Amino acid sequence: MHTAQYRFDVERLGTRVSAAVDWARGHAHLRALPIGCFGASTGAAAALIAAAERPAVIGAVVSRGGRPDLAGGALRRVTAQTLLIVGGDDEPVIEMNRDAMRQMKAHVELEIVPGATHLFEEPGTLEQVARLAADWFARHLVGPAGLV
Repeated sequence: MHTAQYRFDVERLGTRVSAAVDWARGHAHLRALPIGCFGASTGAAAALIAAAERPAVIGAVVSRGGRPDLAGGALRRVTAQTLLIVGGDDEPVIEMNRDAMRQMKAHVELEIVPGATHLFEEPGTLEQVARLAADWFARHLVGPAGLV
């Protein structure tokens, strides 16, 4: 109840994701690893804002049931390969994601999980999200010596 006001403060959330990326880059044992961001709901907008702020560092983004539209002008600056995953029964969010895709210049794909609602609470739907996200990161994040 005390922090609900921050749930839609995507600028603040994006700054925090950027700070986490900077922290990882500041540690020698993590510096060479590729970085991808996964965000759900408003966290997706935060991940996209961070990707726009750290284009040389964040190589891929996955959004689950996300609100990429809340990233606003940052969408046009995202260069990271982006996967938007939306539940097939979450029609308003499907449209929000399609609108966001049209604003993005980065490679972006939309995956719709049939029968899933906004929170992916239906049996097997989160497992589908996990597979899609893992495949996306495996394809788009390549680290030293080809390690993902």
